[in-house]
Amino acid sequence: MASAAEQLARNFDISSLGKATELQKRILFTLGALVVYRLGTYIPLPGIDTAAFASAFQQQSGGILGMFNTFSGGAVERMAIFALNVMPYISASIIMQLMSGTIPSLERLKKEGEVGRKQINQYTRYLTVLLAAVQAYAISAGLEGSGQVGQAIVSDPGLFFRASTVISLVGGTMFLMWLGEQITARGVGNGISLIIFAGIVAELPRALVQALSLSRENASLAMPILIGVIIVGVILFVVFIERSQRRLLVQYPKRQVGNKMMGGQQSFLPLKLNTAGVIPPIFASSLLLLPATLAGFTQNAANAPEWLTYVTALLGRGSPAFLALYASGIIFFCFFYTSVVFNPEDTADNLRKYGGFLPGIRPGKNTASYLDYVLTRLTVLGAAYLTAVCLLPEVLIAQYQLPFYIGGTSLLIVVTVTMDTVAQIQSHLLAHQYEGLIKKTKLRGRKR
Repeated sequence: MASAAEQLARNFDISSLGKATELQKRILFTLGALVVYRLGTYIPLPGIDTAAFASAFQQQSGGILGMFNTFSGGAVERMAIFALNVMPYISASIIMQLMSGTIPSLERLKKEGEVGRKQINQYTRYLTVLLAAVQAYAISAGLEGSGQVGQAIVSDPGLFFRASTVISLVGGTMFLMWLGEQITARGVGNGISLIIFAGIVAELPRALVQALSLSRENASLAMPILIGVIIVGVILFVVFIERSQRRLLVQYPKRQVGNKMMGGQQSFLPLKLNTAGVIPPIFASSLLLLPATLAGFTQNAANAPEWLTYVTALLGRGSPAFLALYASGIIFFCFFYTSVVFNPEDTADNLRKYGGFLPGIRPGKNTASYLDYVLTRLTVLGAAYLTAVCLLPEVLIAQYQLPFYIGGTSLLIVVTVTMDTVAQIQSHLLAHQYEGLIKKTKLRGRKR
């Protein structure tokens, strides 16, 4: 079977896409769903003066709103019904993952298989509604109190505006969550990741235009060429690291079942170099950009605290304090999130339950200790990789005033989602070729 799979992989051709009608339907459904998402990012909230909000947003674009605007495909800048995007769902998913590793009842539910997974997903949806409602109400209250002198953002503030804003934003988030689930079931790849991917990619052309305009003002072509070479090099580096893994050999002993000898097989336990994914940069950047956002909202207030202004000036983007804290946050969340998503003791227990063992390592606690030893050293390399990839764009942004969209987190999301989508398409094509091979074999058997 392995040789057949290798032969099919060698014979893989994009022309076979035209014969895979099921895959064509999945791709068209995915593209249609993403078009619907992009249209929703241009529908503004009712009761909003879009021009006044656009001028107010320019003052806050360097804070956390700029990062959320990047992930939402410009919906925050236009204050559209999809302004919250799927960020409440992602936050709820992360919270449920953390709670599943600390709360015994959720941990038992997680081990119940498909039934437990569906129940946890239902809890995640409930938590998404709660988080989206809280964020939507905070946005509505902030819109009523923001804006420049003589230029109000909300035309008719009050209870009706807050209620309509909460309903619109929560409804938009829940619709995107449902749309992502439909893309996962009927389309190609992970729907939630593709929605974030589409939002980031949609803003890249404007970022490139801004970068070219900066180079035109400086009358130098060396800067965009150098930046382009750096971006290509970083992309290749990200692809190499994301595909890297440590494969631990797992041996299964032979056992006799009746008159036959079963087992004696070998397999591999793959451990990714970057187990935490893009979660550490998102958490670290959100925490660091929060003071700048708070200072921007309170800069016109009479009772604005002085310490907040001082902290904002100290943690300016590109400053040594910002880079040091950003790197420290990424490293901390790498180790913290990896410890949540991968439990060496559970993995060792599962190996012992099915009779597997690592050669030279005794089952049980010794195996768990060895897995923790290997995972800790992989996490060190993964944290160093994430820190380098995320700090390099920050230095370029600070030195050359590049657009915010070209960031390390955005680059990681775009590259990883692209790799996952390509792998999904290749798996569908491989399955289609297997089906064709089976049909030909049956026809030949009938003729004989």
